[in-house]
Amino acid sequence: MVIRRMTEADLAQICTIEMEIFSEPWREEDFNQVLKDTNNGYLVAEVQGQIVGYCGYWGIPPEGYIYNVAVKKEFRRQQIAYQLLGALLEMAKENGIHALTLEVRYSNTPAIHLYKRLGFVEVGIRKDFYSKPTEDAVIMWLNPIQ
Repeated sequence: MVIRRMTEADLAQICTIEMEIFSEPWREEDFNQVLKDTNNGYLVAEVQGQIVGYCGYWGIPPEGYIYNVAVKKEFRRQQIAYQLLGALLEMAKENGIHALTLEVRYSNTPAIHLYKRLGFVEVGIRKDFYSKPTEDAVIMWLNPIQ
């Protein structure tokens, strides 16, 4: 597996994953927009030329917000998200980000455990944050990035 910066050439594969996983997927234009902003950092995990996962943050030092974390269903439980996020944390630190936050569906226990393993802590709930279906979000912070 190779972890590298996301490029515009990756977006077709990424959007396919978005459509498979999320009830309100981002479009190619959404990813294109975030790639143009130098305050953002996005990575992909590639296996034999295939994008199998990606993640990214938006940041204005000293803080950032993790927006996207996804791994193709058939590649889950292989530590891909853990490795991607570890690389993302390093990228964020190099870019002057000292703290990161995110929201995760209240029912997404595997993701919550993953974030806790990386040092994130639960700090609150956002009521009805998600739609399709409506669900609360757990707010998590990593401060400082270790």
